[in-house]
Parts: sequence; C-alpha cells; structure tokens
Amino acid sequence: MSEPTVVASGVTYRVRDATLVSEVDLVATPGELVAVIGPNGAGKSTLLGLLSGGLHPTDGQVRLNGVDPFTAAPGDLALERSILSQREATEIPFTAAQVVHMGRFPHRRVQGNTTDRDNQAVTEAMMRTDTTRFASRVFATLSRGEQTRVSLARVLAQTTPVIFLDEPTTALDVAHQERIMRQAVEMAHDQRTVIIVLHDLNAAAVHAGRLVLMSSGAVVAQGRPREVLEADLLSTVYDQPMVVVDHPFRDCPLVLTSDAPPRA
Repeated sequence: MSEPTVVASGVTYRVRDATLVSEVDLVATPGELVAVIGPNGAGKSTLLGLLSGGLHPTDGQVRLNGVDPFTAAPGDLALERSILSQREATEIPFTAAQVVHMGRFPHRRVQGNTTDRDNQAVTEAMMRTDTTRFASRVFATLSRGEQTRVSLARVLAQTTPVIFLDEPTTALDVAHQERIMRQAVEMAHDQRTVIIVLHDLNAAAVHAGRLVLMSSGAVVAQGRPREVLEADLLSTVYDQPMVVVDHPFRDCPLVLTSDAPPRA
C-alpha cells in the first residue's frame, strides 16, 4: 500500500461552545477517492477545511505528506494540494481562462516549468471540464454550474498530488455531474489522493472507493460503500426512512428513500 498523503489524528474543531468536528481519524492514500457524506450540518465542509489547511484544529493534528498544512508556506502548500470550495469568489473581474491559469501560479517558481507547459495544462483542463467555450467569458457572468466547472478546471490545471472537492456537483445538470465525478475518478487513477464532499449518496456509492459518514461533527462509519450504506444506519443519521438495494447495472448499492421504515 502507498504511504498516506493525508492523515488526520483526533482532529477536533470548536467555535466558542460549539464542537463542529469531533475527534476525527482519517487516512487517505494515493489512488484513493474518498467521499465524505452526511446530512446538512454534519461537519463535512469543516473537516475539509481542516484537512486542507484552511482551518486550524482545536485539538489533534493533520498532516499532508508529513507536513502540517496550517503552518506550511502558502506557495509550498499550493504545490501539494488544490481545493474546490463551495465559496468560490464569483465577482472577480477575470475571464474563465484567466481563472484556470491561476491554478498554474504556484508552478511559476518550479525549475523547469515553462509557459508552454502552463498553457498546455490550462487547455487540457478546460477541455476535460467542457469549459473551453467559456474561455473569454467573464467568470462572474457564468451560471453557478458553469463557474463550478471552470473552478474544477483550475484545480485540474494545478496538478497537485492531493485534491479537495467540496460539493462539486451540487449546481450541475445530470450530464455534467457525471462528467465531474468521472474526472475525480480519473485523478485517483492517476495516483492522486482525492477527498470529495458529496450530498448525493448514490454518486458516492458508484464512484468512491471509500466513504466517510459524518453526523453531528463525528465520523460514525468508514469503509467501502457496501459497508457504510446500510439502511438502518442511514435512516438514523438522516432522520429519513431509507432502503438500500443492489444497483441494477453497477456493482454497488443503491439508496432509496421510503415512506415506511425499511424492513429487516
């Protein structure tokens, strides 16, 4: 097994009297696509902020490739991990192509990097996210879904070994949801570590190799989709009766809501 690139040990985050994340242990290795799932307010995005260095744990520690991301130099950290957050700046007066080029900024100080290499990375990233046609459009004039795809292109162009994606499919149509998830899978197949927050349990079941289920700031289950997506557990965590069946044409579970509690 590869050495882990993301390690969280007993990570807790408090704001005043509220504990938003409680004693989370998580390890992710190159080649993994790990999906963090759970209801609203479970602490998923906060955990992503802690893992990526945006938030400092109240207790516990996080390591990215053995380094504390909160104390690492910003330029060094930007070569190690890239982030697609829910709160991307939407009023920036740049074109879509300029936004994607921002992903190459950390590479400007890397010996051997060239303008041609930057341009190639940007071109490929925009092709993979179906955003080439937006290249000259001002980012703020794009729809939320289009902005998300451009922001993902920036992440792809950054070419980091660790990628954090916070609800990247929320504002997208079905076709682009599938495209985004396939890009996440491809990044994992390229031996990167991908940690993604998802609300869509079935997208997580289809695409992720491992799930982390959170509730009230704590991890209540980790494992492969068939191990985590268990009807009684989901019904309790989401406060909604659910059933879990075999997907009709994919080797994974399929989660369905139910008007009545699921049968044993």
